[in-house]
Amino acid sequence: MTSLPRPILVGIGAAWAAAIGAQVAGVAALANHDSLLVGDGPPLVVAALVAVLAWQVMIAAMMLPSSLPLIRLYGRATERAPARGRSMAAFLGGYAVMWSAFGLAAFMFDASIHAAVDSSSWLRHHDWWIGGTVLAMAGIFQFTPLKDACLDKCRHPAQFLTRYYERGPAGGFKLGARHGLFCVGCCWALMLVMFAAGVASLIWMALLTGVMIHEKTRPLGAKAVPVTGLALLGAASIVLMYSAYAAGPV
Repeated sequence: MTSLPRPILVGIGAAWAAAIGAQVAGVAALANHDSLLVGDGPPLVVAALVAVLAWQVMIAAMMLPSSLPLIRLYGRATERAPARGRSMAAFLGGYAVMWSAFGLAAFMFDASIHAAVDSSSWLRHHDWWIGGTVLAMAGIFQFTPLKDACLDKCRHPAQFLTRYYERGPAGGFKLGARHGLFCVGCCWALMLVMFAAGVASLIWMALLTGVMIHEKTRPLGAKAVPVTGLALLGAASIVLMYSAYAAGPV
């Protein structure tokens, strides 16, 4: 059996080490979207660049582990190919492009939310609605046909590889981008929760990584999807009801 390329495993470990190191050193908050978008933060272009770089670390730590079955199969399929290393790099590059595009879109959406909060006194005093709504949206998405359809592609890597495999770096890039698109399709809502929690929240990183790995790679992953949905909806209800109670009459 072909083993996983060592650089990929090293990259996953390095991403987790970077996230933990940033948290311990107290600099993790600098990459948080609130720090980048509130007050005297950097210009929007610089803030977006910092956010995307931090997002790359998070994707390496959280999403690559859930894609290891397909990466292993792709490594086996390209074992005798003359451009194996470049093909694997292109595959990972295509995967990263899809998730980077989503990360940038999430950041720009968050920037528009901050602008709306700044322009609305009601939102400034009821910003807890935003976090509760994100949790509720992620919970609802767990029960949608789109979640199931995209998750099915990720859960059967052999079928996916057989259908979409093309030789060479160009084929690797297209395969990685296609796989990344389906991964975004099944996990975007959970990653949006991660984005709302903060890109360096280790507890949320570990929890959501475990959930996504289980959903995408384990035989009983399908049964966990509605359980996660109910848990997220329950968390949303707690956040919204408690915050509404604490805030008092409108």
